[in-house]
Amino acid sequence: MNQGIELKNLSKSYGAKLAVNGISLSIGPGEIFGLLGPNGAGKTTTLKMLAGILRPDSGARSICGFDVEQEPLKAKQCLGFIPDDPFIYEKLSGREFLHLVARLYGCSNQGLEQRVEELIDRFEAREWIDRRAESYSHGMRQKTVLAATLLHQPKVYLIDEPLVGLDPASIILVKRIFQEEAQKGCALLVSTHTLSLAESTCHRIGIIASGKLAALGTLEELRELSQHRHQDLESLYLEFTRNPGN
Repeated sequence: MNQGIELKNLSKSYGAKLAVNGISLSIGPGEIFGLLGPNGAGKTTTLKMLAGILRPDSGARSICGFDVEQEPLKAKQCLGFIPDDPFIYEKLSGREFLHLVARLYGCSNQGLEQRVEELIDRFEAREWIDRRAESYSHGMRQKTVLAATLLHQPKVYLIDEPLVGLDPASIILVKRIFQEEAQKGCALLVSTHTLSLAESTCHRIGIIASGKLAALGTLEELRELSQHRHQDLESLYLEFTRNPGN
């Protein structure tokens, strides 16, 4: 039983468009997996199916060994999901949002306030965390959602474009947090257009094109798969997304 993330022949269509086409993937504890691909390739759809937001047309998916279809609550209790568009209730402050998320996940009150304060300090949010979210920039929203996701200490993270709107110091912090969570034994699936993030942080990389995995492996394994012996990830990405059938 995979205590991380498991996808088996996962497919999803929107009308006549096949957005995800039979993807199978296993991500184990302690692994940071990068999912790369152009817009419309199926990355966000894949993450939303894993999170239980979308239902696949066929295939199976599990989180920490819990089938998302059969045991959705158990699967979601193990999961931290960071969407590409960070949502916060506009009339809540960031601090109120953190407490709301903690209650939704059933976090114990014991030690909760200390954890909230630690996260506020870690994301350097003290200056604005008690203001209403309607005044937040995209970067502030992203930091708040990241902090909220860490609150219940999930075993699995699904992360969609985590670095959008963040300043360089925050990007360095987020990378460090991902590495720390992996060292704790968490499994992380990161969908991103930021090739430098994938190259510097991810243990394995999957390149998705037209709903299919066009390439999968470590950076060294992707180089071996390359027909043109590309060395850098940018060139590999272009090769596999332009010629997904090769």
